[in-house]
Amino acid sequence: MTNLLKSCTAALACLSFATQGIAAEPLKALGKGEGAVSIVAWAGYIERGETDKNYDWVTDFEKETGCKVSVKTAATSDEMVSLMNEGGFDLVTASGDASLRLIAGKRVQPINTDLIPSFKTVDERLQNGPWYTVGGVHYGVPYLWGPNVLMYNTDAFKDKAPTSWNVVFEEQTLPDGKSNKGRVQAYDGAIYIADAAMYLMAHKPDLGIKDPYELNEDQYKAALDLLRGQRKLVSRYWHDAMIQIDDFKNEGVVASGSWPFQVNLLQADKQKIASTFPDEGVTGWADTTMLHADSEHPNCAYMWMEHSLKAKVQGDAAAWFGAVPSVPAACKGNELMGDSGCATNGFDHFDKIKFWKTPVAKCTTQSECVPYHRWVSDYIGVIGGR
Repeated sequence: MTNLLKSCTAALACLSFATQGIAAEPLKALGKGEGAVSIVAWAGYIERGETDKNYDWVTDFEKETGCKVSVKTAATSDEMVSLMNEGGFDLVTASGDASLRLIAGKRVQPINTDLIPSFKTVDERLQNGPWYTVGGVHYGVPYLWGPNVLMYNTDAFKDKAPTSWNVVFEEQTLPDGKSNKGRVQAYDGAIYIADAAMYLMAHKPDLGIKDPYELNEDQYKAALDLLRGQRKLVSRYWHDAMIQIDDFKNEGVVASGSWPFQVNLLQADKQKIASTFPDEGVTGWADTTMLHADSEHPNCAYMWMEHSLKAKVQGDAAAWFGAVPSVPAACKGNELMGDSGCATNGFDHFDKIKFWKTPVAKCTTQSECVPYHRWVSDYIGVIGGR
């Protein structure tokens, strides 16, 4: 709840789309490193070998550039926006439901891709992604992308993957003979309303939902009603990946939307865990490394953005998180990823993932949609039982 209350301030950034212009010109030339770079990142995105010595893409960067890396882990996109609004950071690994808010709020600055030679190696599907480019101007470089999978306990489902998200949305008896009530989780972030909308797209087509991030009042109300019903089933609204891992290991949780990161760590720990893409589809994230408008270490930040696009770094990071690299060259020859890793993590399913994006009032699929600030306040109400 505290996390979501903080997000109210962050959400106000999306109100500024119509009133604020484009930020200043990008950096013209790269100078000497300032000795440090601070990054707001998702859990598992910036590793220096402390969890597993095989996964370290920070140590060599620090040795090569003299830029000391510090990381602030954020659990939700709203927290990332809030931290960037407060300032004091150089970079953020923003998902699509945060990146446009950061641009509109002038919290990030345009990027000169000519100063990042490896940008030309980025997947063509990502080079001009609408979640981080405005008017042809780039506001960052792609990092990783992937799906929000349905993670489940194989014992509870008798080793047969669930085919629908109904196991977390509707009360039912699971294959192990026990109710799902109190054994499922939901994401502690307002963007999760889109997961409910995606479910309704398949099960209530009469609502006419074409895009789970673009909902009119009736569609939005239906999604909230589904989430209010789910509230009776949920044991925890998760936002901390490590706490979710502990809940699946020790607290009897058997099904939830999750990231491949948690799935990988649980499987590495020999837990009876698997994941699947249900029939209704999945939401997902395409994350961008973005530079703060008031960065104190822009040269080190540019050096990090170039480093982050190296094929070895991309492959190692994607292997660790269970994501897809933004540089296709990372899909072959990476010892940690393996030559089948990209296919396993969804490289060929790009068009099937409904990527996170900020809901705005002036939408494309209908005359008017419910904007994100309402998503935030109403989802707080759902979690609070209202």
